[in-house]
Amino acid sequence: MTTDMDKFYDVIDATWPAATTRELGPWLIREGQGGGQRVSAATAKRPVTADDIPLAEAAMQELGQPRLFQIRQGQDDLDMMLDERGYAVVDPVNFWIAPVDDIATEFPPPVTAFSVWDPLAIQIDIWAKGGIGPGRIAVMYRAADPKTSLLGRLNDSPAGTAFVAIHDGIAMLHALEILPHQRKQGMARWFMRLAAFWARDNGASQISVVCTQENDAANALYQSLGMSRCGQYHYRKHQEDLS
Repeated sequence: MTTDMDKFYDVIDATWPAATTRELGPWLIREGQGGGQRVSAATAKRPVTADDIPLAEAAMQELGQPRLFQIRQGQDDLDMMLDERGYAVVDPVNFWIAPVDDIATEFPPPVTAFSVWDPLAIQIDIWAKGGIGPGRIAVMYRAADPKTSLLGRLNDSPAGTAFVAIHDGIAMLHALEILPHQRKQGMARWFMRLAAFWARDNGASQISVVCTQENDAANALYQSLGMSRCGQYHYRKHQEDLS
């Protein structure tokens, strides 16, 4: 099982892609078009100095985006420089990964979880209720095949939805959303099982997910499934752009 963090970052970028990207000096500048932090943050492609930071700041502001940097493992110097410039830590994230065969051990019960593409209207509604709006739906459509969405049902009614895509043999699940009244009934676990079966059927050998460190329930779920926490990243956002 790979724990190559550079490969894992590539999986994130490919399965949840920005609208546009361009290299600018040492930076990769992303245009998110409302798709969230992952597709809007600038990343350093090589070591930078404090003099390089205004270049990225100006590029993000020209796009009408907040000054937001994704800090990856080993980028402690950049992290310190941004801290000194008034950037706050935002949303530290854990990477979780496992062989698909470790997760694809029990298929969801009948009429509990389905794989479907394109997403159905009810899935769009569920995502919207969780704050996953048109900008993030557009990200899903930008992702290359193979990809799918998951629809869950409990108690004879819709329960939740998620998105899965594959890059370089690794599937990644995104945008997992369970309706509040359907939570704590195992739906997220069934989604992970179904995603693993789908991933294996579509040529992936591993399944992964990213999760904010403050989401105790989700981190506990991935740990209980036997997934390995193999890395992390966080964002730095300028204090003036915090909302």
